[in-house]
Amino acid sequence: LFKEFSSMSSTTAVGTVTSRVTKNGNAVMGKDLLNHEDLAGDRGMMDDIFDGTYQQKEGPRPPLRYVWRNIILMSLLHLGALLALPMIPYAKIQTLAWAVLCFTLSALGITAGAHRLWSHRTYKATLPLRIFLTIVNSMAFQNDIYEWARDHRVHHKFSETDADPHNAMRGFFFSHIGWLLVRKHPDVIEKGQKLDLSDLKADKVVMFQRRYYKPSVVLLCFTMPAVVPWYFWDESIIISFFIPVILRYATGLNTTWLVNSAAHMFGNRPYDQNINPRENPLVSLGALGEGFHNYHHTFPYDYSTSEFGWRFNVTTAFIDLMCLLGLASDRKKVSKEVILARKMRTGDGSHKSG
Repeated sequence: LFKEFSSMSSTTAVGTVTSRVTKNGNAVMGKDLLNHEDLAGDRGMMDDIFDGTYQQKEGPRPPLRYVWRNIILMSLLHLGALLALPMIPYAKIQTLAWAVLCFTLSALGITAGAHRLWSHRTYKATLPLRIFLTIVNSMAFQNDIYEWARDHRVHHKFSETDADPHNAMRGFFFSHIGWLLVRKHPDVIEKGQKLDLSDLKADKVVMFQRRYYKPSVVLLCFTMPAVVPWYFWDESIIISFFIPVILRYATGLNTTWLVNSAAHMFGNRPYDQNINPRENPLVSLGALGEGFHNYHHTFPYDYSTSEFGWRFNVTTAFIDLMCLLGLASDRKKVSKEVILARKMRTGDGSHKSG
């Protein structure tokens, strides 16, 4: 058994390796198995661990039911983003910097907040940090934290099946944006209702956001990003709306969606070649570290979603900074021994440990 704890750095290197050695002639083969139950107990949850017992229903899928409201709004949003592109040369440098800042903050609301903190419980955050992450999560406007975390846990537990909200087996378009333009498959709804979401319901910050989500989005995603450039440095109200709001929002959505689409289709699989999620550095660069997807689906309880620390991973650097400031603690990190054992057992041999 292998387990390391480091209270000095507020990081826990987790992993229990059980070695099973068998002989095949003169060759000795070792099989290392990660004990998910030990890790789940440490986080108090197991609903993001893949469930191989799920059986898809036989017969044709239910007919697609289009959500025309979403189709129209997403079409208008992306048309607005295209219209914003020619405005970039006419925007003040402060406005462009503000748009980048809004993009980064809203992205952290998803990556460090809805994803790594609330979906996977890979670290602990103090009340001030949870409030901050909730504010910037509303700025991102990708469903409230409760719904986002529920759907993401279902995605991990039933990955690449009909119970996966953005099942990549249904193609790039569906896993990127199409899943938002149609009604969910009945299995997604059924499995989502069976998850244990008591931790989310017990978080008053999460439930406060859920209760007041619509007004928070109007204020934080659309109003505040547009008013700041117009009020503080006399930017054109048209540019203030189209660049820090529309273009920034559309870019934020697509970088998140690329984790569901491109990172499930393009890249190598050094940790588990038997699953579709891939290592995609370009997606990681745009999504603040979320493109190391083969690693993440193999070890969803690692706060860094990668074995390479800050490399293409702004979110990991942010969480580390929060720990340094005393606003976060108890980061879960898979031990090097466990990573190496898993690479040797199921990886595609594409690269070495960092």
